[in-house]
Amino acid sequence: MSTVGSMGYAGVFLLMTIESSFIPFPSEVVMVPAGYLASKGDMGLFPAIFFGLAGSLLGAFINYGLAAYLGRPFILRYGRYVGISQEKFLHVETYFANHGEITTFIGRLIPGIRQLISIPAGLGQMNRIRFTVFTGIGAGLWVTVLVVIGYMIGENEDLIRQYLREASISLMMFAVIVVAAYLVYQRKRRAKQKDSTTLTE
Repeated sequence: MSTVGSMGYAGVFLLMTIESSFIPFPSEVVMVPAGYLASKGDMGLFPAIFFGLAGSLLGAFINYGLAAYLGRPFILRYGRYVGISQEKFLHVETYFANHGEITTFIGRLIPGIRQLISIPAGLGQMNRIRFTVFTGIGAGLWVTVLVVIGYMIGENEDLIRQYLREASISLMMFAVIVVAAYLVYQRKRRAKQKDSTTLTE
Protein backbone atom coordinates (compact mmCIF):
# COMPACT_ATOMS: atom_id res chain seq x y z
CA MET A 1 0.00 0.00 0.00
CA SER A 2 2.71 2.45 1.01
CA THR A 3 4.84 1.56 -2.04
CA VAL A 4 2.03 2.14 -4.50
CA GLY A 5 1.05 5.32 -2.66
CA SER A 6 4.59 6.72 -2.70
CA MET A 7 5.16 5.88 -6.38
CA GLY A 8 1.78 7.23 -7.51
CA TYR A 9 0.44 6.83 -11.04
CA ALA A 10 3.95 6.40 -12.46
CA GLY A 11 4.44 3.46 -10.10
CA VAL A 12 1.12 1.91 -11.13
CA PHE A 13 2.12 2.25 -14.78
CA LEU A 14 5.62 0.84 -14.23
CA LEU A 15 4.58 -2.07 -12.01
CA MET A 16 1.75 -3.08 -14.36
CA THR A 17 4.17 -2.94 -17.30
CA ILE A 18 6.37 -5.39 -15.40
CA GLU A 19 3.34 -7.54 -14.50
CA SER A 20 2.19 -7.77 -18.09
CA SER A 21 5.61 -8.54 -19.56
CA PHE A 22 7.66 -11.71 -19.19
CA ILE A 23 8.58 -10.96 -15.54
CA PRO A 24 6.16 -12.80 -13.17
CA PHE A 25 4.52 -10.21 -10.93
CA PRO A 26 1.01 -10.26 -9.44
CA SER A 27 -1.26 -7.44 -10.57
CA GLU A 28 -3.29 -7.79 -7.36
CA VAL A 29 -0.54 -6.19 -5.27
CA VAL A 30 -0.66 -3.10 -7.49
CA MET A 31 -4.25 -2.46 -8.50
CA VAL A 32 -6.04 -3.44 -5.28
CA PRO A 33 -3.98 -0.93 -3.24
CA ALA A 34 -4.54 1.65 -5.99
CA GLY A 35 -8.29 1.12 -5.60
CA TYR A 36 -8.05 1.56 -1.83
CA LEU A 37 -6.01 4.76 -2.24
CA ALA A 38 -8.69 6.00 -4.64
CA SER A 39 -11.34 5.40 -1.98
CA LYS A 40 -9.33 7.62 0.41
CA GLY A 41 -8.94 10.34 -2.18
CA ASP A 42 -5.18 9.82 -2.55
CA MET A 43 -5.67 8.68 -6.15
CA GLY A 44 -8.38 9.11 -8.72
CA LEU A 45 -10.44 6.03 -9.51
CA PHE A 46 -10.40 6.43 -13.29
CA PRO A 47 -6.76 7.59 -13.52
CA ALA A 48 -5.73 4.50 -11.52
CA ILE A 49 -7.60 2.28 -14.00
CA PHE A 50 -6.16 4.22 -16.94
CA PHE A 51 -2.52 3.95 -15.85
CA GLY A 52 -3.00 0.30 -14.86
CA LEU A 53 -4.40 -0.46 -18.31
CA ALA A 54 -1.68 1.57 -20.04
CA GLY A 55 1.01 -0.39 -18.19
CA SER A 56 -0.68 -3.68 -19.07
CA LEU A 57 -0.73 -2.74 -22.74
CA LEU A 58 2.93 -1.69 -22.76
CA GLY A 59 3.98 -4.95 -21.11
CA ALA A 60 1.91 -6.90 -23.65
CA PHE A 61 3.55 -4.96 -26.51
CA ILE A 62 6.99 -5.83 -25.11
CA ASN A 63 6.15 -9.54 -25.14
CA TYR A 64 4.54 -9.29 -28.58
CA GLY A 65 7.52 -7.43 -30.02
CA LEU A 66 10.14 -9.76 -28.57
CA ALA A 67 8.23 -12.80 -29.82
CA ALA A 68 7.64 -11.32 -33.28
CA TYR A 69 11.09 -9.87 -33.97
CA LEU A 70 13.40 -12.13 -31.96
CA GLY A 71 11.52 -15.33 -31.18
CA ARG A 72 9.98 -15.83 -34.61
CA PRO A 73 13.25 -15.87 -36.62
CA PHE A 74 14.87 -18.02 -33.93
CA ILE A 75 12.09 -20.63 -33.98
CA LEU A 76 11.92 -20.68 -37.77
CA ARG A 77 15.65 -21.36 -37.89
CA TYR A 78 16.17 -23.67 -34.92
CA GLY A 79 12.69 -24.90 -34.02
CA ARG A 80 13.09 -28.16 -35.90
CA TYR A 81 15.74 -29.23 -33.39
CA VAL A 82 13.15 -29.16 -30.57
CA GLY A 83 10.23 -30.59 -32.53
CA ILE A 84 8.73 -27.33 -33.86
CA SER A 85 8.64 -27.79 -37.61
CA GLN A 86 7.86 -24.98 -40.02
CA GLU A 87 4.52 -26.67 -40.71
CA LYS A 88 3.58 -26.55 -37.01
CA PHE A 89 4.66 -22.94 -36.88
CA LEU A 90 2.43 -22.09 -39.83
CA HIS A 91 -0.47 -23.67 -37.92
CA VAL A 92 0.14 -21.16 -35.11
CA GLU A 93 0.15 -18.35 -37.65
CA THR A 94 -3.09 -19.55 -39.23
CA TYR A 95 -4.73 -20.05 -35.84
CA PHE A 96 -3.99 -16.50 -34.68
CA ALA A 97 -5.07 -15.11 -38.04
CA ASN A 98 -8.47 -16.81 -37.62
CA HIS A 99 -8.98 -16.91 -33.85
CA GLY A 100 -6.49 -14.42 -32.40
CA GLU A 101 -9.12 -12.03 -31.06
CA ILE A 102 -11.00 -14.51 -28.87
CA THR A 103 -7.76 -16.20 -27.76
CA THR A 104 -6.13 -12.94 -26.72
CA PHE A 105 -9.21 -11.68 -24.91
CA ILE A 106 -9.81 -14.91 -22.99
CA GLY A 107 -6.10 -15.31 -22.26
CA ARG A 108 -6.05 -11.95 -20.46
CA LEU A 109 -8.69 -13.23 -18.03
CA ILE A 110 -6.91 -16.44 -17.00
CA PRO A 111 -4.34 -16.35 -14.16
CA GLY A 112 -0.91 -17.58 -15.24
CA ILE A 113 -1.84 -17.13 -18.90
CA ARG A 114 -2.54 -13.40 -19.07
CA GLN A 115 1.15 -12.45 -19.03
CA LEU A 116 2.11 -15.06 -21.62
CA ILE A 117 -0.68 -14.87 -24.21
CA SER A 118 1.13 -12.04 -26.05
CA ILE A 119 4.01 -14.37 -26.93
CA PRO A 120 2.11 -16.78 -29.25
CA ALA A 121 0.25 -13.75 -30.64
CA GLY A 122 3.60 -12.21 -31.58
CA LEU A 123 4.96 -15.47 -32.95
CA GLY A 124 1.79 -15.87 -35.02
CA GLN A 125 2.03 -12.29 -36.34
CA MET A 126 -1.47 -11.45 -35.13
CA ASN A 127 -2.80 -8.19 -36.59
CA ARG A 128 -1.41 -5.44 -34.33
CA ILE A 129 -4.57 -3.35 -34.21
CA ARG A 130 -6.71 -6.34 -33.27
CA PHE A 131 -4.11 -7.44 -30.75
CA THR A 132 -4.21 -4.00 -29.13
CA VAL A 133 -8.00 -3.83 -29.03
CA PHE A 134 -8.64 -7.27 -27.56
CA THR A 135 -5.69 -7.10 -25.18
CA GLY A 136 -7.03 -3.75 -24.00
CA ILE A 137 -10.53 -5.12 -23.45
CA GLY A 138 -9.33 -8.14 -21.48
CA ALA A 139 -6.71 -6.26 -19.47
CA GLY A 140 -9.10 -3.37 -18.85
CA LEU A 141 -11.73 -5.71 -17.45
CA TRP A 142 -9.23 -7.34 -15.06
CA VAL A 143 -7.71 -4.03 -13.95
CA THR A 144 -11.15 -2.55 -13.31
CA VAL A 145 -12.20 -5.56 -11.22
CA LEU A 146 -9.08 -5.24 -9.05
CA VAL A 147 -9.45 -1.49 -8.56
CA VAL A 148 -13.13 -1.81 -7.64
CA ILE A 149 -12.30 -4.54 -5.09
CA GLY A 150 -9.72 -2.28 -3.47
CA TYR A 151 -12.08 0.70 -3.62
CA MET A 152 -14.99 -1.14 -2.03
CA ILE A 153 -13.18 -3.30 0.54
CA GLY A 154 -10.12 -1.33 1.59
CA GLU A 155 -7.46 -2.99 3.77
CA ASN A 156 -9.38 -6.07 4.93
CA GLU A 157 -7.04 -8.79 3.66
CA ASP A 158 -9.41 -11.68 4.35
CA LEU A 159 -12.23 -10.03 2.43
CA ILE A 160 -9.84 -9.09 -0.38
CA ARG A 161 -8.75 -12.73 -0.72
CA GLN A 162 -12.37 -13.88 -0.71
CA TYR A 163 -13.47 -11.37 -3.35
CA LEU A 164 -10.39 -12.00 -5.49
CA ARG A 165 -11.20 -15.71 -5.46
CA GLU A 166 -14.84 -15.04 -6.34
CA ALA A 167 -13.86 -12.55 -9.04
CA SER A 168 -11.41 -15.05 -10.58
CA ILE A 169 -14.04 -17.80 -10.58
CA SER A 170 -16.64 -15.45 -12.10
CA LEU A 171 -14.24 -14.37 -14.85
CA MET A 172 -13.37 -18.00 -15.60
CA MET A 173 -17.07 -18.82 -15.92
CA PHE A 174 -17.53 -15.77 -18.11
CA ALA A 175 -14.61 -16.96 -20.27
CA VAL A 176 -16.20 -20.41 -20.67
CA ILE A 177 -19.51 -18.82 -21.74
CA VAL A 178 -17.75 -16.54 -24.25
CA VAL A 179 -15.79 -19.46 -25.73
CA ALA A 180 -18.97 -21.57 -25.99
CA ALA A 181 -20.80 -18.73 -27.71
CA TYR A 182 -17.85 -18.24 -30.08
CA LEU A 183 -17.79 -21.94 -31.00
CA VAL A 184 -21.53 -21.91 -31.71
CA TYR A 185 -21.09 -18.78 -33.85
CA GLN A 186 -18.22 -20.38 -35.79
CA ARG A 187 -20.22 -23.56 -36.36
CA LYS A 188 -23.22 -21.62 -37.68
CA ARG A 189 -20.99 -19.49 -39.88
CA ARG A 190 -19.31 -22.55 -41.41
CA ALA A 191 -22.70 -24.17 -41.97
CA LYS A 192 -23.97 -21.03 -43.70
CA GLN A 193 -20.86 -20.84 -45.88
CA LYS A 194 -21.29 -24.52 -46.80
CA ASP A 195 -24.95 -23.97 -47.73
CA SER A 196 -24.00 -20.92 -49.79
CA THR A 197 -21.31 -22.90 -51.64
CA THR A 198 -23.76 -25.75 -52.29
CA LEU A 199 -26.38 -23.37 -53.72
CA THR A 200 -23.78 -21.71 -55.94
CA GLU A 201 -22.71 -25.05 -57.35
